Amino acid sequence: MTDIVTAGTIVVGVDGSEASASALRWATEQARALRAEVVAVHAWEPSGPRFAPYAPVSARPSADAERDAAARRLADTLREVLGKRADVTVRAELVEGPAVPVLLDRARGALLLALGRAPRQWDDTPVLGAVGRECLRHALVPVVAVPVPVPCPARAAVMAAGSGSGPRARAPRTAVHAVSR
Repeated sequence: MTDIVTAGTIVVGVDGSEASASALRWATEQARALRAEVVAVHAWEPSGPRFAPYAPVSARPSADAERDAAARRLADTLREVLGKRADVTVRAELVEGPAVPVLLDRARGALLLALGRAPRQWDDTPVLGAVGRECLRHALVPVVAVPVPVPCPARAAVMAAGSGSGPRARAPRTAVHAVSR
């Protein structure tokens, strides 16, 4: 296992989805209010065992290629969500392993674990995926399921007018670290 996160952190599960981007946005706002650090965790697994033994070798991606794709997905999500924000420290971690154990391990000792939740379905029931449900069942810290916000054109115009154009806009403080389990 990896090092335990310090108490002044908010751990966020990031998988490149719109829901995880919402969770990351929410976590950075909370971290600003709590003067905490955000740890963005992307868990990935090699797909080798999922291929049939008779599948051509050329069809199987290498573990290095899969790791690189996972690192790009994490970096792209951070760039999309954080933009030019520099008022919150975000540590990005790329960890090989199943999502639930990785997230629970990384969240041990944190303030909370933030996960994205898909938009509501037609019957207005909240949607939480298998990873979110298992984290809710087994986490030793509070788990927050952050919904994807409903688009509002007026709010989008206000947010676009005030984003990153001031003199305080700087590049976000992020770094991606690959961690082996």
